[in-house]
Amino acid sequence: MRLAARSQSYEIKIGAGVLTTLGAEVRKCLGPQPRRVAIISNKTVFNLYGRFASESLLGADLAFNRLLIEEGERHKSFSTLQKIIAFLTRHKFERNDAIVALGGGVIGDLAGFAAAIYLRGISFIQVPTTLLAQIDASVGGKTGINLTSGKNLVGAFHQPRLVLIDTETLRTLPPRELTSGWCEAVKQGAIGSSKLLTATTGLLRDLGPDLQSLANSGAMPLALGEAIAAHCRFKASIVRGDEQEDPTRTDPRSRRILNFGHTTAHALEVITRFRRFRHGEAVGYGMLVAGEISKSLGMLPPGELELLREAVALCGPLPRASDLSSARILKAMAGEKKSVAGKLKWVLLKRIGHPEIVDGSNISAQLLTEALRAGLQSGQHRR
Repeated sequence: MRLAARSQSYEIKIGAGVLTTLGAEVRKCLGPQPRRVAIISNKTVFNLYGRFASESLLGADLAFNRLLIEEGERHKSFSTLQKIIAFLTRHKFERNDAIVALGGGVIGDLAGFAAAIYLRGISFIQVPTTLLAQIDASVGGKTGINLTSGKNLVGAFHQPRLVLIDTETLRTLPPRELTSGWCEAVKQGAIGSSKLLTATTGLLRDLGPDLQSLANSGAMPLALGEAIAAHCRFKASIVRGDEQEDPTRTDPRSRRILNFGHTTAHALEVITRFRRFRHGEAVGYGMLVAGEISKSLGMLPPGELELLREAVALCGPLPRASDLSSARILKAMAGEKKSVAGKLKWVLLKRIGHPEIVDGSNISAQLLTEALRAGLQSGQHRR
């Protein structure tokens, strides 16, 4: 499929084993000029898939240098970004060279941001290896880093030249990474359509959230690739119409609807210093809280909230959150980058597939506190 953003159009290619075509695909999308590629990855991912990427690049007459960074959301920081820029400078990368982000969302965000600012912008290719990155983080051109005061507060919009999704990488993902990805899939289904959510929950019931049946199986189930493609198509359709997330838009096709569950999620990540939750796990709780708010405001029928709860439960167990202080969460929310004119903008639901952007001034402190308590407890209860 192709994402035709205003700034740049690019292919999103999905399939089992497509990582072996990386070199040819880089040549195809960038042309004959690039002579070198910087592979940004981490030790775990590179040990698993670095050989395939390296051999494919060399086969296309592309030299490469690799940089392996530390794993985890807490390393999505200025210091890591500085290491990447220093690496590119040390190896004298030029404007017509390129960066390959081989890994999950942290790798993609960091490598993409480095590509956006190095020499005022060089090409980069997304090769996402986690479910979350494949269906969400690799598509759309958002790049950035975290600050101690908030998530993704520094970044840039910089579209990739290619997204190459190899579904074989899902065989080696640990259960928590899969749960994180499934939660993002539920998020997109909840705001996208009842059809997308039903297809997602159906696949979860058939395969199980941890995909253990795939670990030693033969062919990758066609349904899994089709599900990833469906989520990429939905994300691409939103990005195409609102590439840089216009803060004045409040319509149901605004890119801001993709932030469903993220107001609470980012606060949970910040107050636990990015150590307790995978991003998608925090989004799982965030959706439950947003669902509780939606119900309390008379927007979301109780039956629809139960569907959302059941979908999140299917994703797998979430880390404990009910012990976290509501006051601390609310304080962290105050620093959320999605605020407009000093007011939080919540993405809530009228029903599945029908999101609505609501001004935070319409949500009382008591209602929000009660929703936090109920959402954080319900997520833990369904472990």
